[in-house]
Amino acid sequence: MNTKQLLARNAAGSPDKPALIFKDETITSVGLKNAAFQLAAGLEKLGIKAQDKIAIYLPNCPQYVYSYLAAFCLGLCVIPLDFMLKEEEIVSCLNHSGAKILITKYKANIPLKELKNKIKSLEKIILIDNEKRDFLKFSEILNNAEPKFTEPAISQDDNSLILYTSGTSGNPKGVLLSYRHLSGSPEAMKYFVDLTEKDTKLCPLPLSHSAGLIYLQNCIIYNITLVLMERFSPLEFLKNIAKYKVTCFHIVPSMYYAILQLKEFEKYDLSSLRWMVVFGAPSAPDALKRFQEYCPKTHLLNGWGLTETCPPNTVIPLGSKNIKSVGKPAPWIDIRIVDDKDKELPQNTIGEITLKSWVIMKEYYKNPEETSRVIKNNWFYTGDLGRFDKDGFLYIVDRKKEMIKISGQLVYAPEVEAVIHKHKDVVEAAVIGIADKLRGEAIKAFVIKDKESDLSESKLRIFCQKHLAQFKVPQTVKFVDTFPKNRTGKIDKTALTRS
Repeated sequence: MNTKQLLARNAAGSPDKPALIFKDETITSVGLKNAAFQLAAGLEKLGIKAQDKIAIYLPNCPQYVYSYLAAFCLGLCVIPLDFMLKEEEIVSCLNHSGAKILITKYKANIPLKELKNKIKSLEKIILIDNEKRDFLKFSEILNNAEPKFTEPAISQDDNSLILYTSGTSGNPKGVLLSYRHLSGSPEAMKYFVDLTEKDTKLCPLPLSHSAGLIYLQNCIIYNITLVLMERFSPLEFLKNIAKYKVTCFHIVPSMYYAILQLKEFEKYDLSSLRWMVVFGAPSAPDALKRFQEYCPKTHLLNGWGLTETCPPNTVIPLGSKNIKSVGKPAPWIDIRIVDDKDKELPQNTIGEITLKSWVIMKEYYKNPEETSRVIKNNWFYTGDLGRFDKDGFLYIVDRKKEMIKISGQLVYAPEVEAVIHKHKDVVEAAVIGIADKLRGEAIKAFVIKDKESDLSESKLRIFCQKHLAQFKVPQTVKFVDTFPKNRTGKIDKTALTRS
């Protein structure tokens, strides 16, 4: 994916075409190209060179888009961070990655001066706000440069992204992707669906996540119009579909459920929709059929993939009604279902899903042990349990990993447990995922506290909020006297799910 060439092509072929719409502000193809190129030139003036690491800590906004595109034009390695992350998580990820530049905005609970002192590699902080004068201004870097920069020689094996799936556990898990990997998701979209320059996509997902980045890639590769939301709001989502005649989108199951619960759902004109995709096996696929009942000409698709494998990796074919399945793999992806002894299993037998393809990540950054655990003989062991039916459709059944998916965002139980254990009155703790109708899953914590302590559920949740993003904070806390444990002394979480 040559970002500079794509932006130049779109600007030359359709300069006035709306490329990006954000809060009713329209940015044309030529405007998007110029902004990205000017920022690239400005960053080049600052001495930033190919393969330097640049972190982006912003909510969805045009500046996020410009930063991504400028970074890819310069051959940088981008570290996108969820804007919900707290200071401790940011410091952990940026120290681990060795980020040199941070593009962000003022946030009351993030002391930027202290942040710079805590991150050894961090040389410059660039603010998109204009109030703070202690740091570089994004607008000045952008506006004081001509849209010309030196295009570096970018190797397909050069690092393009480090996507963090955990932060504070002491050993952050960063998915390292190459510049070749940037073609993974767009190639999948090209195979599974039929995007054209006439399409308008609506993005409510964070650009810090792989599913959000796919929207931006679609925008420049297929020359579509991208309507970007700062955050997901069910009602605003429907309004945007009707207002901008949106033709397609992909979201997570919990977003569908939130939309379907709106009384106003059937009041909006959704006739422009051609297809919509839900990533991840929905917990209530029948509920999603209400979309098709109201929009009978719209294809409702389901798909699956991981950050580590450039999603989507499987999607049900256009026209299929098999929404309970996550579809079939793309031709360049081999999938096996194996047992604990690595023996391939027959149809309709549940086992671990393993995947082999060029889309598999390079590694978990600076984590060879975890990398070698999940990549064996070029096969990626997903930790997801599934099965194939006789027609080759894949079904996700459960997860082998200690991984909790909340509204499409991944939370690792050990990370939350590590924070809970920091409380002085906590003796032992364990975290599991429980079913949640709205978000897919929620976090439940089991805690043994000091006998003399007055620690309550609310106090512990407030404590967690100081160290974790809100979506990682346990929804419920249950205090117990003992834990069920296996013969090796480990907590039996299967038993906890029944309590």
